[in-house]
Amino acid sequence: MTTDATLAVTRRGFLAGAAGFAFTVGTGGLSRVAAAGDPLEGAGQQPNIWVKIGADDLIRIVYPATDLGQGSSTALPLILTEELDADWAQVRVEQLNVDDRRYGNPKFGMVLYTAGSSAVQGYYMPLRLAGAQARLTLIRAAAAHWSAPEARLRTEPSAVVDPETGRRLSYGEIAALPEMAAVPIPEASEAVLKAPSEFRLIGADLPRLDIPAKSRGAFDYGADVRVPDMLYATVVRAPVEGETPLSIDDGGALAVPRVLRTVTLPDGVAVVAETQEAALFGKSALSIEWSESAPARAFNSDRDLADYAATAGDLAKDGAVWRETGDVKAALDAASRTVEHTYLSDYAYHAQFEPMGAVAAVTEGGGRAEVWIASQTQSWSLRTVTETLGISADQVTLHMMPMGGSFGRRTELMQPYLRDALLASKAVGRPVKVLWTREDDVKFGAFRPAAAQKMVAGLTAEGALSGWRHRVAAPSVIAYFNPVRWGQVEPQDIITMRGAENKFYDLGAMRAEHLITERRARLAPWRGIGAAYTSFAAEAFMDELAEEAGADPVAFRMALLEHNPRGRWLIERVLEMSGWGQPRSDTALGLAFAGYGDSMAAGVAEISLDRENGGIAVKRFWTTVDAGLIVSPDNALAQVEGGVVHGVSSALKERITIADGEVEQSNFFDYEILRIDETPEIEVDFAKVDAPPTSIGEVSTPVVAPAIANAFYALTGRRLRHMPFTPDRVLEAIA
Repeated sequence: MTTDATLAVTRRGFLAGAAGFAFTVGTGGLSRVAAAGDPLEGAGQQPNIWVKIGADDLIRIVYPATDLGQGSSTALPLILTEELDADWAQVRVEQLNVDDRRYGNPKFGMVLYTAGSSAVQGYYMPLRLAGAQARLTLIRAAAAHWSAPEARLRTEPSAVVDPETGRRLSYGEIAALPEMAAVPIPEASEAVLKAPSEFRLIGADLPRLDIPAKSRGAFDYGADVRVPDMLYATVVRAPVEGETPLSIDDGGALAVPRVLRTVTLPDGVAVVAETQEAALFGKSALSIEWSESAPARAFNSDRDLADYAATAGDLAKDGAVWRETGDVKAALDAASRTVEHTYLSDYAYHAQFEPMGAVAAVTEGGGRAEVWIASQTQSWSLRTVTETLGISADQVTLHMMPMGGSFGRRTELMQPYLRDALLASKAVGRPVKVLWTREDDVKFGAFRPAAAQKMVAGLTAEGALSGWRHRVAAPSVIAYFNPVRWGQVEPQDIITMRGAENKFYDLGAMRAEHLITERRARLAPWRGIGAAYTSFAAEAFMDELAEEAGADPVAFRMALLEHNPRGRWLIERVLEMSGWGQPRSDTALGLAFAGYGDSMAAGVAEISLDRENGGIAVKRFWTTVDAGLIVSPDNALAQVEGGVVHGVSSALKERITIADGEVEQSNFFDYEILRIDETPEIEVDFAKVDAPPTSIGEVSTPVVAPAIANAFYALTGRRLRHMPFTPDRVLEAIA
């Protein structure tokens, strides 16, 4: 899915725009538009597309990603600032709204797409080169002004200095020089970049730029947008996917004061009003008779998961190969004995704090549109507008807004909340805000898929691993939430299968395969994507396999990490942190080791159990992470801690069920997430390695569930193989 950019920056390359980046994946006809203006529009000198330096000493840097709380709106500008050698206090960040051709994420085929913990990893080198190029340009301009050799000049934060004469010019003073406009733009290459030992910003704990306003309650999220003459709309949706309204009685809704009209949508009816409250009252007074013939009425989560398990268990049925090394069939046939178990996981809801919504202002006749939206992808938000209205990209003005959480929820190719706002605005001829309620978001959400996984492994007579087969029976997530991309990658679904590659262990002959089952719910990526459940199965199974081999689970893993010293260090360190092996009275420890992309993590959970009510309490969680160079240590710590909290919540509580096609949960009272008094003490340590940054936001989630399951076995002698580990399942396990 990801594509490594080929960096070959040439003279004027950056100024021309993204030269040297491989444009390897089509973007569905997207093109550059000046929708919300050039991000660096205005006075100043612009050495390349990423940065502009004003005569007032302010430095404006383009932020190409979107911020869903992960802090990349600080981390990415900081990378460029480091190489520019600028004063961080003089930096201003400009949100990019469009232009995937020049600014697209190299880790997502140059699409403007913020997901998969890829922003820092993808933009790290382009931003460093851009900063270095700008710094060299400023030195060249100062040299021309002073008639001094460039090689003699140096920079200090936001200034060029001549050590021989003591002369000094600030970056703003250089930007105002007449020489600046005419100076040839120098080439930038990795040869001119700082050595890591010279970093003064990367690796330092600088405060995040967004936190002060968020702390004061003054931060503007997508849901906060208000524009002149704006109306509000709420949508009544079909209770089951695919149903349509047979009859609509909107008399009651229109009788509500300040309700103006209703608008029929492809899968619902919008109530448009002058206030949000009136729209909600109108929604409750709307009477709709729905059809009852949609195929989705056959969806039933318990029965469907049982079908998935049967599919995974049919070992004669091959799936789409996700990763394969050696001849696993021959290895298993030759094994002294084989071990196999099945692991299950339920649907999970994203539970992001800010519900889905958008504001759209469509001109009369639908020829132009201005949109405000909090999404993880400028590219697909723009596409949603052009496809819904049948207009071109240059007829759209897009304003990207920061999000109050997302975790993969806002990544769809077609974004229905935006579509609703566009159609409602077009119908009434005024700007319209659509804001889903929590109930709307749960009932009509898109979920992490349910999955059944069959694990099969062989052991030699000496207890060594001699074959590994990991079969994942689950639908394709990509096929639903982005069918265009599915057409490019089928049958390789990274969203469903990530983690099953298990590439950090030396497993010898192994095969991971995807049994692509029928979709039985709306689906979307979820934090950790497939690794959130594939690592649960793989690492819980690893403990079971070690027991079958008569081996210590730590030693069993270490033998498989013989050629991975960084992975071994993670386990050794987390064992040291947790006091592994020390006796405990009423708690027990469990270990897990897993990866996400090119990052690795080890985790140890300490749990206790209420044997009367089946409640598991995670008392402490220790984790060690190797994610290459850590750009923002304090923010990285927050990301890892958040990933652990997400993992505990998912492992113990989060479960969506579907009966007769309807989602049975509706809000946080019946879809519980981890509460603050249930959150474990969390201790994190990062490996210090000489390597580029990899992903940080999702690496800690996959190790949590298996660590808890393994701790449960250490405490009770019983196994948990169905996530979440709800009290009823726990009581059944220990009965």
